[in-house]
Amino acid sequence: MTEKSKYYVLREKAVPEVLLKVVEAKRLLESEKAPSIQDAVDQVGISRSSYYKYQDDIFPFHDEAKGKTVTFVLQMEDEPGLLSVVLNIVAEYGANILTIHQSIPISGVASLTLSIEVLPTTGDVSAMIGRIEEQKGVHYLKILGRE
Repeated sequence: MTEKSKYYVLREKAVPEVLLKVVEAKRLLESEKAPSIQDAVDQVGISRSSYYKYQDDIFPFHDEAKGKTVTFVLQMEDEPGLLSVVLNIVAEYGANILTIHQSIPISGVASLTLSIEVLPTTGDVSAMIGRIEEQKGVHYLKILGRE
């Protein structure tokens, strides 16, 4: 019986530097800015063994999100038009909204749970989430899952 893989979503600041360098080396190889793995790891400052150890275990969130459903929750102030701003950002990036659930505001703050389908034409999901997080009135955003 094989063990089922577990996945975690982390903010970049929580990821060890070596893993971020593996992602950068992979980007260099894909963009052909490094002709070989040795050149890529030399450019980012890691060993080939580190690259091979982690290459299949780390990827930018947006790269593997295509064709997936991403569900996130955010707390936001009960301000007219704020929900519309959030939904417009999702639309600008070309994601398909599957479900929306907003709680009744308590003390002027509502929780919004949003499930989106990331299409092949959807833009950078990390950038989309960043744009939502920086909106005035959005307290925090947390990714609940990805299927």
